[in-house]
Amino acid sequence: MDDAMTLDRALEDESLVVAGRTFNSRLIIGTGKYETYAQNAHALEASGADMITVAVRRVNLSNPDEPRLVDFISPEDYTFLPNTAGCFTGEDAVRTLRLAREAGGWDLVKLEVLSDPKHLYPDMAETLRAAEMLIKDGFDVMVYCSDDPVYAKKLEEIGCCAIMPLGAPIGSGLGIQNPVNIRLIIEQTKVPVIVDAGVGTASDAAVAMELGCDGVLMNTAIAEAKDPIRMAKAMKHAVIAGREAYLAGRMPKKKYADPSSPLSGLI
Repeated sequence: MDDAMTLDRALEDESLVVAGRTFNSRLIIGTGKYETYAQNAHALEASGADMITVAVRRVNLSNPDEPRLVDFISPEDYTFLPNTAGCFTGEDAVRTLRLAREAGGWDLVKLEVLSDPKHLYPDMAETLRAAEMLIKDGFDVMVYCSDDPVYAKKLEEIGCCAIMPLGAPIGSGLGIQNPVNIRLIIEQTKVPVIVDAGVGTASDAAVAMELGCDGVLMNTAIAEAKDPIRMAKAMKHAVIAGREAYLAGRMPKKKYADPSSPLSGLI
């Protein structure tokens, strides 16, 4: 393999491509639960991420009388990903994202339609219905979903540009609870698969990437860490390490010991 081909392969391995947009980082972080927008901005810088989710119903983007996210994190420097956090019906989600497009011209969006507030699992029937409406309306839809390969396939078939199965309930920090289903989703999906929700620490992010995910989205794991800036940096390295390990291909697991040096021919 010549140097040019090696460089092209390296760039392909490092970059995340969603709906024709190329991102240098496979880590996406959020804008909730931070003590201040300034802390959020420092965490974003430490994470190396170039896409950040924005809960349109909760984050102040326009009121000049209060601190605004855009005063600390510029949409010119980072890709803002409006999401529908707090929406429990398809109509609410569609209305929220249409308002986001009018406010900032954003058409790459993250859809989530929740069910019971206790567990915050997605309402998949409403999610599918809302995704269809948004795609017909010209949006590029990255979609939060359960770790259900059947619904994940339906969402891809109607045109979602990224499938985002949960690793565990939102904000739980429990890590990847169902690696078998995540792997099945990865194997069947041609668009990016990004684990969204449930990551608690760096090893969880690495596990997601080692499974073959194209990226990881997290908020609470960084924002509620004792040192959010240091945790953001840890997550940056975990995502990179997990991706490298996946591409390298792990050794097979064995039942018995296999010495690093042959035992035959010893003096």
